[in-house]
This record gives sequence, structure tokens and C-alpha cells, in this order.
Amino acid sequence: MSDKEFPSHARVVIVGGGVMGVGLAYHLAHEGWGPDTVLLEKAELTSGSTWHAAGQITHSTSSFSLGKCVDYNIGLYSGGLEAETGQAVTWHGCGSFRLAYTEDEMDWLRHTLSVGRSLGFNIELVGPSRIAELHPFYNLDGVLGALHTPDDGHVDPTNVTMAMAAGARAKGARIIRRCRATNITQAKSGEWVVETEQGTITCEHVVNAGGTYARQMGEWSGLQLPMTSMTHHYFVTDEVPEFRDLDRELPVIRDDRKVSGYIRMEQKKGLIGIYEKANPNTVWEDHCPWEAENELFAADYDRVMPWLEETLNRMPIFAELGISRDVHGAISHPPDGNPLIGPAPGVRNYWCCCGTQIGIGWGPGLTRELARWMVRGAADISMRDYDPRRFGSYANKDWQVVKAKEDYCLRHEIPFPHFNRLAGRPIKPSPLFDSLKSKGAVFEEVYGFERPRWFAKGIEQRDHYAFRRTPVDDMVAAEVKAVRERVGIMDVTAFTKVLVEGPDAYALLDRLTANRMPQKVGSITLTHMLNRRGRIELETTIVRMAEDKFYLVCAAFFEQRLLDHLAAHRNSADVTVRALSDTWGALSLNGPKSRDVLGACTEARLDNAAFRWLSAQEIDIAGHKVWAFRMSYAGELGWELHMPFGAMSDVYAALWAAGEAHGIADYGSFAMNVMRMEKGFKGAGELTNEVTLAEADVLRFARTDKDYLGRDKTLSSDLPWVCAYLEIEPDGEIDGHGGEAVMLDGAVVGSTASIAYGHTVGMILAFAYIKPHAATPGTALDVVIHGKPRSARVLSEPAYDPQSLLPRTDSVVEAAE
Repeated sequence: MSDKEFPSHARVVIVGGGVMGVGLAYHLAHEGWGPDTVLLEKAELTSGSTWHAAGQITHSTSSFSLGKCVDYNIGLYSGGLEAETGQAVTWHGCGSFRLAYTEDEMDWLRHTLSVGRSLGFNIELVGPSRIAELHPFYNLDGVLGALHTPDDGHVDPTNVTMAMAAGARAKGARIIRRCRATNITQAKSGEWVVETEQGTITCEHVVNAGGTYARQMGEWSGLQLPMTSMTHHYFVTDEVPEFRDLDRELPVIRDDRKVSGYIRMEQKKGLIGIYEKANPNTVWEDHCPWEAENELFAADYDRVMPWLEETLNRMPIFAELGISRDVHGAISHPPDGNPLIGPAPGVRNYWCCCGTQIGIGWGPGLTRELARWMVRGAADISMRDYDPRRFGSYANKDWQVVKAKEDYCLRHEIPFPHFNRLAGRPIKPSPLFDSLKSKGAVFEEVYGFERPRWFAKGIEQRDHYAFRRTPVDDMVAAEVKAVRERVGIMDVTAFTKVLVEGPDAYALLDRLTANRMPQKVGSITLTHMLNRRGRIELETTIVRMAEDKFYLVCAAFFEQRLLDHLAAHRNSADVTVRALSDTWGALSLNGPKSRDVLGACTEARLDNAAFRWLSAQEIDIAGHKVWAFRMSYAGELGWELHMPFGAMSDVYAALWAAGEAHGIADYGSFAMNVMRMEKGFKGAGELTNEVTLAEADVLRFARTDKDYLGRDKTLSSDLPWVCAYLEIEPDGEIDGHGGEAVMLDGAVVGSTASIAYGHTVGMILAFAYIKPHAATPGTALDVVIHGKPRSARVLSEPAYDPQSLLPRTDSVVEAAE
């Protein structure tokens, strides 16, 4: 085929020529797929959102995974890309400051500093005098300090994209401009057919990198890809006289409180970017016009004026200058602010590379991970926050718009731990929602479901945000105490619930699970599903409900991932897979009095002889058939009770009435997390696509006498890191939030994955991925929490009930003995 001949086939077709699409072509080429990759762009490269980006990038991020991407991107921009391709990218390594005016903002910066230390960033917390030294023109009234990241800067978006395009072409990738895709459909063979203005291409993999067109492109293939186009302003001033004789470029200023945006030099001019905190503007809610090219909108000064005026107060040297250029362009905003990077839900080999509101800052690193995912079978950072399958069918267009507006307004707000985004809710309330709300429940949204976080007792029924302890911690402590000493009940309807049945159901699940499958009807197994790199796809509990019927339970946000994983590896028509999550609910009953409470509501025998640990039975409660699983994520005597929605209210009422004599209490996910940390149970923060079973230290759940997907790779002895269980010295005020640096003899050896204060044991507990030589039980470590080291020690067993006697107890007397 000649270079000008339109291709009829390719392994990969990428639709969209902005920084995301071109970045993916570049990284696929580096993975060896260059000659098999074709990129289509309807106009010229970068003619969508990329060309009008301001181009800043910063190490100031509290996200461990994004931090890895940002660090890679800065290295690429500051030398690697230009050295490889010979094409200038116009990197300005001026550094940056993120300012703080309040103690909450200072706490945010201290936490970010801890995460940055774990990633090896050049990062420091400085006072106003250091800010003034490096940026003498900024009005620092009220500023308490700033995070200084000297290696930050900004880059020309077009030059970066063109350089990556050159790098992709050099390794064989084909880029076709002025070629609009008009449809994407899947053939019966499973291949994708991409129709364009110039012809049709059939391919194995198709990638939606359509930017503001991505949602409507998804609709061609019957996909609902949640994102909304929001407009953002930045302004360029006239030339600034004070800049003319500077011998260096001033650092970028990120002022989240006063400016709600950023200020930097643009050659000898000033550049002001604003994310207004009111009246956010959507465009193209139904359809982005295909004729749009280098599209900008008229500036809406009324909308941004309060923040623009404050900018002139903060930078007095701008006050008498005019605006030489205004840029008001559209950017994609997903409902939660994170991009859509990974497989589209419900189909094979359709990949999303879109919904990215900060393409220059995040793009190359994320597209490198997507390329690895496509070629190798898994990315090298956790992709949970970016996986397009984290949204379900509830994410309709109206809801998307509501959530995108919310996200825009939060763009320059403090990202408090557990920040609860309330717009557009409730969207999937459980049958107990109203009842639990009336009892003080504060809910969180999990895959659309409303799950109780904690219950307000004598304080305002809302979340209390801080990087330090709040009154909520006292409520959580009370809930933990109730479960540990009496009995607690929790609505766990948000769990994913999937039924796999048919003559070949056992064989399918056996091929995909590392542990031994449940052998007897009524038996339960905890196991993991892996990908072909031996990395963890998800953890699931499997209950054998009949000879050819299996009930799978896992975390809510893994529902579509589980369904897709089963579909991808199913090779028999004799298996039926059904998601029951929208019609079945669940309750968790835990604590030393749980047998007494449940026994008062059913005639079923509940002693060990009749109802053993890790077994399941169908029992009657309040006139309803309920599947009871004897298992406990809290580490106590307990049961999970699964039932149709119609039974939920009656069963809950019966259990509550029976439990009142025993001091029954409602509890939520915050208490559940504390108890699983006390028991040393790993969760979604530890069991990610980054790690094998050996690295996660869960090989006890893997068999060596059976074959399963990823077996040989997960059993490899090559361990660059291992998940260790730590106890950390508490200070009574700040407990950490994950991503903190772990140090041995002054050197960083890893970072925390999950961290929480164990109210029962009186210590901070954490899981941390650290170098194997530092993970020996008893090893003394330091964990940097809020910028300060805390003494820590590697534990060899759970902090609470290390022998796991309590869940198996046959009576209260036995437990006491």
C-alpha cells in the first residue's frame, strides 16, 4: 500500500487528533504497534480543545497515580520528547506555587507534600518570604504559605502534540488528517468497522479520542460515555512593563481561593485562567457541530468578573493594562472530574481515551498506561479512578450535565478526604434509603447506589470535612464499638451481585479464579480474578447456590468489569450471566450478639454444627426467603443476608426489633473500613491492576494445582514491592489519607495504599507497598504524615483477633474463653 493509499485494515484505529489521541499513537508505537496503528483527524491535529489549552503542568497533586503520570509528562516535555524527535516543544520550566490562605488549605498542602515525597518529587512547603523572593509582584496579603514545585512549568500544546505525532510516524504509525469518521460499528466477527469520508477501515481495536465529540461518537456504537462540554476562560494582558527586564520567568501561581485559577507569564504578558465558582457554562449538550474547528466563544466577562477583579488585586501590575486576547473554549468534564481511560463497558476492544479536562497535564502519562493496557493486558498504575466502566446506566445525559457543572465548580476547591459530591442524588436509593436517612444516615454514592457512611448522633446530619479528625470520628468510633461489643447492622445493597449459572458455569469460573472453587452446594470461597499479566482484575466472593449456580459478590464499582471479564473469556453457550444488583439488596449483621438477633427472626439453626463458617443457606426471615452467608468483613461473628428488594424493609425491621434488647446499632462504610483495617483485610486500594497476588501478599488465596488465567505470572518470585501491614504512632489529630511516603533509615521505600485509625486497638493502621527488604515483620519504619515522620512498625498478624477466632465462635461464652 502506498503512503497515500487509504488503508482498509489496521490493528488499531484512533479517532481524534488532539493530545490524547496523538499521545496514544505515540505510546502504542513505542509498544511496538506503530505500523499497525492509524489515527484519523477530521481537521488538523490539535484543532479541538488541545490548541486552546493554557499548557500548565504541576507536581502539586494528592493523587498517587496522577502523580506518576505528571512526573513522566514533565520529563517528556522538558527534554525527552525533543531529544527523540528533534522537534521543539517550547518547554518553560519556571516552577510553580500553590497558595494557602487557611489552615485547611495548609493541611491539604502538607498532605500533598507527603504524597510528593513518596514519589520522589522536588517539592517543598514554603512561607510568604520565599514566595515573595521568587515572585515579587504577587500580593500575599493573607497568604500562610505555599507548595513550591520548582520542576513545574508550561508548554506549547500544539508543539507537544506535533512532536508526539512525529515520534509516532517515525515508528510507523499512520496519521490521516482531514478525514472525518462518520460511524463506528462492530461486525459479527468482533472487528470494528470505522466509516469515514475517505473510506472504511476494519480493525481489531478502535479508540475513541474524540474530545468534545467523544460522547456522540460513542452513541454510534450504542455506548453511553458520560461527559459534558464546559467552557473555560483565560485572558492574556497587554505587555507588562515590569516583565521587560526580568532575567528569568516567574513561577506559575495557583491561587485556588482568591482567583479560582492560575496566573503566569506569557512571554512579556500576563496570563490569567479562571474557573468561576458560580454559573458554569455548558455547550453542545446534545451535539458538538462537526464543522467546529479551532472553535472559541465570545468572552463572558459578567460570569468571571468577581474573580478577574480579584486577580487585578493580587497582581497590581496588571491593574492598568488592557486584555490583548481572551480565550473561551470548550473542555470535556466527566461527572467526577476524572478522564475516561480504558475499555468501554459491555464491548470488546473499544477503548476510551477521552473526557480529559487537563489533557496537557495528564495526557501523555495516561495514554502511556492505556497503550500498556492494550498491548500488555494491564497498565502499570492503578486505573480504577479512570476506568470508563465506573459508571452505570444511571449516568444518563441529564445527570451528566448536573455532575459536570458540579465538577467545574469544584475544580479549584480543596479536595478534602472523602469529599461527598451531592449534586444529582439520590440516583439509585436502596429500599432502606428513607428509613436510614430518618435515623441520621449520611450517604455516599457508590456506582449510583446510596450507601450509608456513618450515622449522625447528636451532631448535624452532614459530612464534616478536614484533613484532621472531626466529630465524625467519634461517631465512627461508637459504631465500631457497637459492632465489636454488641451487634451492628449495615445496608450493603451497593455490593455487586452477579449470578452465573448453567452446565459450564463451574468450568468458566474455575478458569478465571486463582483459588479453589467452592465444591459443595452452600460453600463459599474468596478468590481473585487476574488478567494475562497476572495482575489483579478484582476480588470476589463466590457462593455455590446449586450444582450449576454460582452467586458472585464484589465491590460495587467492579460490576461492569466483572461482567466484561466473564464475557471476554466465555467460550460456551451453556453459561448464563445475570447482574442482580438492581433488584437484590443485602444487609450485613455483625457482632457477638448477631447469632442471638438472627436466631430470634428465623427457625433455622445457627450453631456451628448446623451453619458452619463460610457457608450459605436459604432461610426464612419475616416471611421472606433470604440467602444467608456466614461471613464477616468486620472480623466478628456475623452473616450477610441477600434478598430481593421487596424483602428488605421487612427483614431490616425484624432484625432491628430483635436487636433492640441487645443494643443493636446502625453502622456505615467508615466503620466497616476501620474494622477491616483492624482485621488486616485488604481492599480495593491494595488489590489493583498494578500488582500480582504475590506482590499483594495474598498468595494464600491462590492454588498451584490448577490452571487459571495469569497463573504463571502471578506466581513469579520477582517482587519489586510487597504489601505490608503497618501500625503507626497516632498523635490524636491527624491520621493520614493514603499515598504517604514510607521511609527506612531516611530513604523512601514505598507508600501507603490505605490508612485509618483503629479505634479498637488505639493505633493508626495502614497497608503500604514497600520494597521487600523493608517488609520483614518487626521492621521499624517512618511514615510521613502531613509532612512529618511518624514511627511505624511492620506487623506479622492482624491487630485485632489475630487468630480469627471470633467469626468462628459457637457461643458468647466460647468467645470470652
